[in-house]
Amino acid sequence: MSIPKEPRQLMINLMYLVLMALLALNVSAEVMNAFFDIDKSLTKSNDLQTKAISETRKGIQPLLDKKPKLKEPLNEGLDKVTAITSEFIGYVEAIKDTLIDNGGNHNGGVDDGDYKQDKNGKATNKPKGMKNKDFTTRLMVKEDGPQYGNKLEAQISETRQKLIEVYTNTIKACATEAKLKDDEVASRIQSFTDNITLAVDSSWTKTDKASWAEYKFKQMPLAACIPTLTKLQADAKNAETSMVNDLAQLVGGREIKLNKFFPVMNAKKGYVIKGEKFEAEVAIGAFSDEFAKSAKISVNGQNIRLNGGKGTFTETANSIGKKKLRMNATVINPLSGEKMTGSSEFEYEVGLRSANVSATKMNVFYVGVDNPVALTASGVSSNQLKASCAGGGCTMSGSGPTRTVRVSQVGREAVITLSGGGLIASKFPFRVKRIPDPVPCFKPGGESSGSMPNGSFKARGGILADLRNFDFDARCNVAGFDLTKQAKRADPVTANNPGARYSGRAANLVNSAKPGDVYYFDNVRVKCPGDKATRKLPSMVWKIR
Repeated sequence: MSIPKEPRQLMINLMYLVLMALLALNVSAEVMNAFFDIDKSLTKSNDLQTKAISETRKGIQPLLDKKPKLKEPLNEGLDKVTAITSEFIGYVEAIKDTLIDNGGNHNGGVDDGDYKQDKNGKATNKPKGMKNKDFTTRLMVKEDGPQYGNKLEAQISETRQKLIEVYTNTIKACATEAKLKDDEVASRIQSFTDNITLAVDSSWTKTDKASWAEYKFKQMPLAACIPTLTKLQADAKNAETSMVNDLAQLVGGREIKLNKFFPVMNAKKGYVIKGEKFEAEVAIGAFSDEFAKSAKISVNGQNIRLNGGKGTFTETANSIGKKKLRMNATVINPLSGEKMTGSSEFEYEVGLRSANVSATKMNVFYVGVDNPVALTASGVSSNQLKASCAGGGCTMSGSGPTRTVRVSQVGREAVITLSGGGLIASKFPFRVKRIPDPVPCFKPGGESSGSMPNGSFKARGGILADLRNFDFDARCNVAGFDLTKQAKRADPVTANNPGARYSGRAANLVNSAKPGDVYYFDNVRVKCPGDKATRKLPSMVWKIR
């Protein structure tokens, strides 16, 4: 008899061996009563196994719904094994009922009259014929009796073979969809066959007994027969549990084993200066070679080349402030084809060795626009750094190392003050200027004066104020200008035009342009962000050719 691998089945076998050893002795009634308590525990254990099987089957159904090709053959196999074990357990239960009834009132059924009563007159779980050996031998062994023992032996072998056949057919039917190789299928079948405990014990062949039935039941009291039969039911239930759990694994395919291990370090602080302690958590990372072909990791969109589950990411700290690294990982299960993703973020900070404030666009603050600045202080985290702004109508918004400054008073000085985290208050002055004058022209980057074909000149719808060499997002609007036309051998004609586009008399002057005419754009007035009044730009002169 093979030694079972499952702890539950091993426990059952050990209890059964103890039972047989004690029955070999002429034990007391108290000890025999204890055997029925064991039988009761085994019966309860079988009931719990039934519930566990039901929960397992219920739990895998949502996964099977996603795999219709696997669902039908697997559920069919599970239904069959449950039917086979239920039939066998019912067959054995009928034999137990017959034995108990024969030791009791012998009325053709099991009722309270077949059991002993306690002091309160209530039936116990102790059969009246618990010590009787005669009727058990007659029913289970005698040739002139029903020979339930021989029939039970045949039923055990038949049930065992049915379970092996169902398991074999089911796992073969599911192998392709579960991505099992031929050698894995054969190994699983052999393992199930070797470990199924429902079998006819061949130990009787080494005794003087004529049959398995005689070895098991001859001259055995009812107290011994009932646990023996319950053990057979437990063997069947254990085989069902083993098969259900094994087939349930196919929902996720075969097991993937972790076979690569490496150290992982997770720093608590991403900003350390001289004299401070660097502290980090270290752990063991795990990886499987079977994921190697599909595993991908990217950091801020940059794909990382992996070797054994590990890779290296580098970047140059070109600017100060907090930096975020967003990591994304993708792995495709080679067994089920399921795509799994995960992400995480890491933050570190880049600082200077001394306190400093730098304007990210230029070294002055401009009126009317957002002036972004980056704040750093050596040895001070951006979360502890405090900043304030005063003078020049200065206001500051934002948090951390990135702030936005707005100013409103041209010619004044704005001062940013840094403090916090042990830093002595440090002041940083900035000049406040208005946005530089734009250039009047017809198109961005175009000339302000020159010559132009007649058709091109008429096609212009007006003029614009072009801000050049200015890195901020700002726009100046033309408020108006004076347009003068000087034709050959004619007096000059002037028109005032409001806004940037031609209108009224100015539009008529443009439409009448002829080669040789000269146009003067004077008194060009514009208004830029932060301006309280319009500003005057240089004139434009264009000759028509």
